[in-house]
Amino acid sequence: MGAADVVPGVSGGTIAFITGIYEELIKTIDGLDLGIFKSLFKNGIVVTFKQYNLGFLLSLVLGIAISVLSLSKLITYLLGAHPILVWSFFFGLVLASILYIGKQITRWSMAAIIIMIIGAALSYWITIAEPMASPESWWYLMFSGFIAIIAMILPGVSGAFLLLLLGSYETVLGSITGFTEAIIAGEWALAWDYFTNLLMVAIGAIIGIKLFSRALTWLFENYKNLTLALLTGFMIGSLNKLWPWKIILKTRINSHGEEVPFLEKSILPHQFSGDALILYAAILMVLGFLLILILEKVAHKKTD
Repeated sequence: MGAADVVPGVSGGTIAFITGIYEELIKTIDGLDLGIFKSLFKNGIVVTFKQYNLGFLLSLVLGIAISVLSLSKLITYLLGAHPILVWSFFFGLVLASILYIGKQITRWSMAAIIIMIIGAALSYWITIAEPMASPESWWYLMFSGFIAIIAMILPGVSGAFLLLLLGSYETVLGSITGFTEAIIAGEWALAWDYFTNLLMVAIGAIIGIKLFSRALTWLFENYKNLTLALLTGFMIGSLNKLWPWKIILKTRINSHGEEVPFLEKSILPHQFSGDALILYAAILMVLGFLLILILEKVAHKKTD
């Protein structure tokens, strides 16, 4: 989930759904309240951990944090150096995820089809929307965290891509890598500045995930098929962002003074001006597709 959340266009919620932990995740988050402190004093750590399913949540959060800290720089490099290959892999991954989530719908109705189309249209619109400039005020970072965390637990909607649309992606990713580098270098003042940015994002994320998990829990309990149809639509629409071959419509100058893509449009491989790498792209799409099938089988074995 951490690796997926770093990439603009891939949702950590997709990985959670495929591995069979999605509903447990949102129910666990929804169950967290201030009663946890009362339980700690009254019942102790062991009982509280079991009551609130904190062992599950802690292992998940640690896994995401380790992955984000260790992979953010690598994925940023790969997206810059080998974009077609990286996007091809994730395209295959999400394509298989659509099939997996879609087959969880036990009864298709006209309402489910309409909701799926609406979800796909909304998700597609997000992928073609023009990103904003990068404001770094504390309240905007908190708002960005609030919006991004909602997307991160929605299969098919990328929290990282919404950060990109909000103009906060570079600030957040730069703060993650900058914080670790400043700690290693012993530059404590700089580390504190980066930490403050991340703290604002984290506060917004905590508020967002708590409010939204309750809504998702209710939807799964009362309208599961319609909810799954909406999530399937989100993922279908997100494929436009993951399509490997694009032309750059607009560029921008990043914080390092480098010219980077700002607005892109999906094209067919034969329209691509450089080496389209069609064979390698196809291989990586298949590998991404197969990875989901493997994860699904592993998840089913663990459930059994």
